Amino acid sequence: MQYSHSDTDLIKQPIGYWSWAAHKAVITRTRAALAEIGTTQPQWWVLAQVARADTVKTRTEVSHLLQNYLEVGLDTMDSEIDRTVAKGWITEDTDGHLDLTDEGRVFYARAAALQDELWAERHADVSDEEYLITLKVLQRFIHNTGGRAWHH
Repeated sequence: MQYSHSDTDLIKQPIGYWSWAAHKAVITRTRAALAEIGTTQPQWWVLAQVARADTVKTRTEVSHLLQNYLEVGLDTMDSEIDRTVAKGWITEDTDGHLDLTDEGRVFYARAAALQDELWAERHADVSDEEYLITLKVLQRFIHNTGGRAWHH
């Protein structure tokens, strides 16, 4: 791969720009790939939370957990849960418990396989060590600037 600058010049580049550019590239690619199979990134988050849960989760639990992902907010998450119900991928009982339907299990498997492909694409030629260092450095930048971030 050819980098944008020499190592000497790259060290002087702004983290804000490069972290934003990486964010934009990854999110744009992810959302486009998910759209090709008929879903949105927030709908994927909902499906993954319901499919991977050890115990049945409620709408409130899922909405509150996911509301800060990319700053989508509670209203968006509630709407995306409604859409996953409308698509027939999950059901919601009168107590707000969410469960995958048979169709939802099939679609979840398809979307999970796509996410695995996207992971491999993003991580091509990036070692686990490099990835770990990158995340730790980004978390230090967040800490050093007084920011807060958390991802389950």
